[in-house]
Amino acid sequence: MLPRMTTIKIEVVNVPVTDVDRAKAFYVDQLGFSADHDHEVNPELRFVQLTPPGSACSIVIGKGLTDMEPGSQRGIMAVIPSAEEARKRLLDNGVKASDVDVQPWGNFVYFSDPDGNGWTLQELPKRG
Repeated sequence: MLPRMTTIKIEVVNVPVTDVDRAKAFYVDQLGFSADHDHEVNPELRFVQLTPPGSACSIVIGKGLTDMEPGSQRGIMAVIPSAEEARKRLLDNGVKASDVDVQPWGNFVYFSDPDGNGWTLQELPKRG
């Protein structure tokens, strides 16, 4: 058995897209992500790192970064303070979003980027 690691931090998640500029505009202009880096190494390799407001984890979009098919990323979940408020902001910014899905383990809103990469926003239930 391997020794236990003291710290593991998820810092970047790859999101495969077809059009890097369109995706960057969606994440920055419609979702409010910060554009941290946009570096074209060569015509076949471009690295764009974007960070959601208040998050320690970023996403990376670009060219030549992954063999995942555009739109195939379906498991990104982010925690937000209010599902109702998040849904309203998404709709106000032209993002198609689900109704709030109320569950015992939280309230959820679902949306996709222009390529179909799926996102889940979770409002955690009130505790104790």
